[in-house]
Amino acid sequence: MKALVYGGPGERSWSEVPEPTIAGPRDAIIRINAVTICGTDLHILGGDVPEVRPGRVLGHEAVGTVVEVGDGVGTLSVGDRVLASCISACGVCAYCREGSYGQCLGGGGWILGHTVDGVQAEYARIPFADLSTYRLPASVSDEAAVLLADILPTSYEVGVLSGQVRPGDTVVVVGAGPIGLAAILTAKLYSPTRIVAVDKAQSRLDAAKRFGADLTVLADDDPLETVRSVTGGLGAHVVIEAVGTPASFELCTELVRPGGRVANIGVHGKPATLHLERLWIRDVTITTGLVDTHSTPRLLDMLVAGQLDTGNMVTHRFALDEIMTAYDVFSRPAETGALKVVLTR
Repeated sequence: MKALVYGGPGERSWSEVPEPTIAGPRDAIIRINAVTICGTDLHILGGDVPEVRPGRVLGHEAVGTVVEVGDGVGTLSVGDRVLASCISACGVCAYCREGSYGQCLGGGGWILGHTVDGVQAEYARIPFADLSTYRLPASVSDEAAVLLADILPTSYEVGVLSGQVRPGDTVVVVGAGPIGLAAILTAKLYSPTRIVAVDKAQSRLDAAKRFGADLTVLADDDPLETVRSVTGGLGAHVVIEAVGTPASFELCTELVRPGGRVANIGVHGKPATLHLERLWIRDVTITTGLVDTHSTPRLLDMLVAGQLDTGNMVTHRFALDEIMTAYDVFSRPAETGALKVVLTR
């Protein structure tokens, strides 16, 4: 079969690899229907995730059809159409029993496209398949469902829930890429007074407006002054970091008000300075996290009910064997206007 193979920093190829096989009783093999590319995949290619070794099949967001199940899989059958979560969960370790699946000690967590072969391929092995997939109703398309594999639960859990967005809050989202847009979309569920989006690209700020941002500001146009001007000089109640650079993180700590909360979602490949000499006295809470995907069933219910409109998220569509081109497009959003790219068989 063909798969997107990581060859080391800056190196990727659409290559022939062996088809996956059942390695444990709780595994399932799925035939890939739709996949997408994540910003984390670009971080891997940039050398920011050294745990990923050359030869690894990338990808952790997919919809597929079950073609084989292990003897220990009890809830899936061949022919089921499923969402493959970006997080795998053994279900029995101390963290899984608390719902903290991202910290799984039993061989799960973020493993797809990280420590085991991922889903940017014609077929994929899904460990712990009972707990790491979700059967999809016929009313949900592959394209809509694949957005629930990572970006929506990540933005909702690590951004909105960790940031404790409340009615009446001023929320600032730094970074209006797919994660930032999903944070805007799900923050609106909690009726903040205003959402401010900050980004370097005007095209992404235009997208942020479509997703519900009330104000937008270019990163080079003094976002601190903009936020202070609409908050009586206090700053934002919640600032969500959705980029993953030292500059964006440090900007977030400037935009937050005393007693406010900074929720970091971005994947960081370099150290960021934490200015405790200024922050210690301001009662600022800073959270980080890897998504647990405990919210996926609820988000799926909202998608089915029409409460989440993800229709504007996908900007480019490709066939699966055009994945090299899709990576080129996705990696140059300022030029291509790409938000999410979806590849289908």
